[in-house]
Amino acid sequence: MAENKSQLAIEIGRRIATRRNQLGLTQEQAAEKAGLTQQFFASVETGRKNIRAESIVKVSKALCISTDFLLTGQVSDIDCLYISSLLKPLSDRQFIEIEDLIRGILKFGGIEEDL
Repeated sequence: MAENKSQLAIEIGRRIATRRNQLGLTQEQAAEKAGLTQQFFASVETGRKNIRAESIVKVSKALCISTDFLLTGQVSDIDCLYISSLLKPLSDRQFIEIEDLIRGILKFGGIEEDL
């Protein structure tokens, strides 16, 4: 059972580190946004420390990702809504360009669209 906990801690830490890097944040910057310490981020990202529920909520808000994703690695409706909110301020032209990029990425990844 302890091995499962440490494996889960490692997976959660990996997801936190990946998301932090995607956002271009240092551990210190992410910690500040979450109201936590840099040492905490270092311990959690390496899986050396388990993360409590209240800290998961703080980290998810700071990194703009759902708690579901941090815990399970599964993209949720909340994650999709966040992506959708990023598109709102785009002009029509920018929106179409982003749509073309997404379609290209999906095609490159072997996902054919049904539309």
